[in-house]
Amino acid sequence: TELYSYTEEAEFSINRKCFEEDFQSQVQGKRWPELDRAQQKAYVMHLLDGLEVVHRDKRLKAARAVLYLAQGVFGECDMEAEVLRWSRHNNFLLYQMGTFTAFLELLNMEIDNSQACSSALRKPAISLADSTELRVLLSVMYLMVENIRVEAENDPPEWKSSRETFRMELSFPVHSEEPFALLLFTMVTKFCSGHAPHFPMKKVLLLLWKVLLFTLGGFEALQAMKVKKREELGLPPLPEDSIQVMRRMRAASPPTYTIDLLDQQSSKRGHRSRRPLVKQDSLDIYNERDPFKNDEAAADEEESDEGDSGVEGELDLMERDAIMPAGPAQRPPIERVSFPKGLPWAPKVRQKDIEHFLEASRNKFIGFTLGQDTDTLVGLPRPIHESVKTLKQHKYVSISDVQIKNEEELEKCPMSLGEEKVQETPCEMLYQAMLYNLPQYMIALLKILLAAAPTSKAKTDSINILADVLPEEMPITVLQSMKLGVDVNRHKEIIVKGISASLLLLLKHFKVNHIYQFEYVSQHLVFANCIPLILKFFNQNIMSYITAKNSISVLDYPHCTVHELPELTAESLEAGDNNQFCWRNLFSCINLLRVLNKLTKWKHSRTMMLVVFKSAPILKRALKVKQAMMQLYVLKLLKIQTKYLGRQWRKSNMKTMSAIYQKVRHRMNDDWAYGNDIDARPWDFQAEECTLRANIEAFNSRRYDKSQDSEFAPVDNCLQSVLGQRLELPEDFHYSYELWLEREVFSQPIRWEELLHYQ
Repeated sequence: TELYSYTEEAEFSINRKCFEEDFQSQVQGKRWPELDRAQQKAYVMHLLDGLEVVHRDKRLKAARAVLYLAQGVFGECDMEAEVLRWSRHNNFLLYQMGTFTAFLELLNMEIDNSQACSSALRKPAISLADSTELRVLLSVMYLMVENIRVEAENDPPEWKSSRETFRMELSFPVHSEEPFALLLFTMVTKFCSGHAPHFPMKKVLLLLWKVLLFTLGGFEALQAMKVKKREELGLPPLPEDSIQVMRRMRAASPPTYTIDLLDQQSSKRGHRSRRPLVKQDSLDIYNERDPFKNDEAAADEEESDEGDSGVEGELDLMERDAIMPAGPAQRPPIERVSFPKGLPWAPKVRQKDIEHFLEASRNKFIGFTLGQDTDTLVGLPRPIHESVKTLKQHKYVSISDVQIKNEEELEKCPMSLGEEKVQETPCEMLYQAMLYNLPQYMIALLKILLAAAPTSKAKTDSINILADVLPEEMPITVLQSMKLGVDVNRHKEIIVKGISASLLLLLKHFKVNHIYQFEYVSQHLVFANCIPLILKFFNQNIMSYITAKNSISVLDYPHCTVHELPELTAESLEAGDNNQFCWRNLFSCINLLRVLNKLTKWKHSRTMMLVVFKSAPILKRALKVKQAMMQLYVLKLLKIQTKYLGRQWRKSNMKTMSAIYQKVRHRMNDDWAYGNDIDARPWDFQAEECTLRANIEAFNSRRYDKSQDSEFAPVDNCLQSVLGQRLELPEDFHYSYELWLEREVFSQPIRWEELLHYQ
């Protein structure tokens, strides 16, 4: 449904008309479902021939007829499920007939269509009409990718083999030199550079996301890859399946005891009387005025969040239909909160943590250290032995640790270790293809994300991402304006969803493939101001963003194709759909939080950026959304910076601290909750990023710059053969060689005695 804007609604009937006119001329008196497989194949071949004609309008009509097939011949269907079933059937048929390759050629032609680009650049206002051909082509490609990508239990064997062939075709191209995803990245950068303002960005970004999902694999596939890679490297299995742990995790419950509720209501009215300390068994997710906070802390936390109606305004996102009771009167007298027994995550310890612990212990008890030796415990008291034993029990070696160690060895001994065998996975192929323009791709994605963020103000110099949603004729009635307003907001939300999902997928896959590929992408995102951009995104009323109703369900595909459209009124537009929450926006928020976690984890310089940009109150407000997964990633971001926020913040936010303890994985010896002596630890942030950059550049040049190999080529040191080689000399050499000899040879004093030192 998200593929089409509501302004494109009229085009469904145009596609149908193009198909039916052509179909009746070819197959008289029959309907598409009545044809047997051979007849359907013959008709698709006829349409593909129509794509190759010179006349542009005829090509477009044939492409529209193909799009109608891909959309599920809705004119022949009475139910939505039927439309989706035919769409799936037709897309497999279209792929097997070579339609994707034909559309790829047309897409390349349209991208290079300089006439369309220059005409769009000359126009004062760009509309849907400027991207008609591109939208039709991208829609067909999206429908093919999405229908073939998704597996179903009752898929015939030929569909399964088509799926694998298609995946290989998109990942390892035969005809072109690049994976299909790279073409889409190129479209994104061309659009952002201002050379092609008519490109329909929403469709490009959605297709890019689905292609990455299809070729690289989703989160379930990633988990399986991680398990397999750990086996290959001889590492112990993962302590738990993170997807399953998160599924079992519950969102933080609202305050339980009546005293909490009464106190909250009184605090809303501004009473700040002291009350006895009651059990803090939930998050301070309402930003209520805590009597123990001082005035500065209260101001810092921005308590009076607009539109916040206390407990009644909050809903449990995990249970869509379970709306909370209106007030304490309807509540049973005592309701106990049941926390899960034990903590959700197994604790982890890094090798570095054990080394640091032993270094401090040896300095204290013996007076000298033994470097990286973690086995010698001579002279240390028994409790230290026990501590080391416990630390080693929970030691976790990541795939990244092994990759970094291997990289260090390859840098030290390039000759003796020989050529590295790199497995040609879809992820590896994509990285190689993206490598040289990767900074531009990241900047372009973030530019579009900034333009689509609800916190961004409309600026004249910012890029126009609404070209593929604005109609040719602007609305004249209030109702049309309202409909377009919903459409524009929905359009921006979908763009945020596509970009956030694509960035997260890239980061996660590159991290499993090779840590320095992940670090390269991360560093360019950080250089392009990704951290403040995501914080800016969250610096809004997140509850209203997640409960936004920017959709008109009667206009959504496939509903609008098989049902008569009721007359739209202002009331029905304001009512939106029946969902209490916009799952699209919740998905985007979680993705962006996960990207922020990926960028900042174990990076002190970037953690300090979170502190400097005052992210704590912004993140704490995001905890109002009671959804377990979103809360977990917010708490992780708060955990890494708590020690830098000062005692007063920790004292005022004990419920948040308690929630971090309950939900986030524990790292033994991590001083996150106290922050002792952090001022005494000198962090050279610039040096940290520079060292990382040097390591990334060394990795990229060693693995991907083939010209560097000449450095290790055998040297010819035989005088006769060297002098006997024929060298290509420039044309003007014989005019200037005497001058060269004079300057470079005769005028340079030769110190023969220096040769004696080397004997």
